Amino acid sequence: MYLLGMILVGGVLFLIASFVFGRGEALAPMPPDAVPVELPEDRPTTADDIRLLRLPVVLRGYRMHEVDWVLDKLAGELELRDAEIRRLRAELARDPLPAEAEEEPPIWVPRSGG
Repeated sequence: MYLLGMILVGGVLFLIASFVFGRGEALAPMPPDAVPVELPEDRPTTADDIRLLRLPVVLRGYRMHEVDWVLDKLAGELELRDAEIRRLRAELARDPLPAEAEEEPPIWVPRSGG
């Protein structure tokens, strides 16, 4: 009787574990027109867009702290890039290049030996 009870409990535990953790099948593919995340399509992505981005989490999903770290780092890099672009554009607007600097430099041709 004890052995039958152990087999029954083991079988129930196996079924519960199979249901919770899956049977090893691959995740279903996304539909071809589905977009996994929401990012703007009508303008360039900004650092705030990246910061507000939250990827869906599933039972066998990703490590949230790692992905959040990557998104924070990417947002910081975008901010640095955008600040540099703004600085360079402002500098160019204040101090445009002189006319002679805009011309192509002369082509250097080496002299033949001798």
